[in-house]
Amino acid sequence: MPESLEDRLDQIRRRIAAACVKAGRAPADVALLPVSKTFDASVIREAVGLGLRRFGENKTQEVRQKAQTLTDLGLQWVLVGHLQTNKVRDAVRHAVELQSLDRLDLAQALDKRLGSEGRTLDILIEVKTSNEPSKAGLAPDELPQFLRQLQSMDTLRVKGLMTLAVNSADEQAVRGCFRLLRLWRDRLRDEGFEQVQRLSMGMSGDFELAIEEGSTEVRIGSALFGQRSYTR
Repeated sequence: MPESLEDRLDQIRRRIAAACVKAGRAPADVALLPVSKTFDASVIREAVGLGLRRFGENKTQEVRQKAQTLTDLGLQWVLVGHLQTNKVRDAVRHAVELQSLDRLDLAQALDKRLGSEGRTLDILIEVKTSNEPSKAGLAPDELPQFLRQLQSMDTLRVKGLMTLAVNSADEQAVRGCFRLLRLWRDRLRDEGFEQVQRLSMGMSGDFELAIEEGSTEVRIGSALFGQRSYTR
């Protein structure tokens, strides 16, 4: 792995571009979301110096701490991890987007809090595309009904879908997860849910496959920032 953050960022951008060319897509059509969970504010400041302004985090308490420490930078925080309803206040206060909406009670809690603060929140619905028990997300066939339930919640701006592929060395199994999400995105648009455009899929170990299957945003953590330490 390249030594510096700048070198790693350059390498990732080149790999994204190469995957896009292979798939016959424009590199500009795929966004990079740096996932900075467990990395401290100094690392994020370095990343900002390289032109990054939008960061993914898993936990609301970590977003809160970093937002307060880095308030001078005006960064955009995106929550990509599971969100408990009792953490909605912090999510609404600090995040501009949630990529893991997967149930109605959470949507209702978000809508209530956002309404009281006169805010809106961009939303991606997390979809479970594998049979792994550890994976969260809405079952694909529940998407149309869920989207209909969200239509009355003006504070939630649904933009697309998110998934985590199966943790497998089988490339076709991984591709299958991404392909399933793209097919459901296309089906939903055909059914009149035109706002469902984005596909957040692909992480450090599989983002090139995700791009080839239609991802519009890849969530990159360890390949960019290095190996995480979970001891803190």
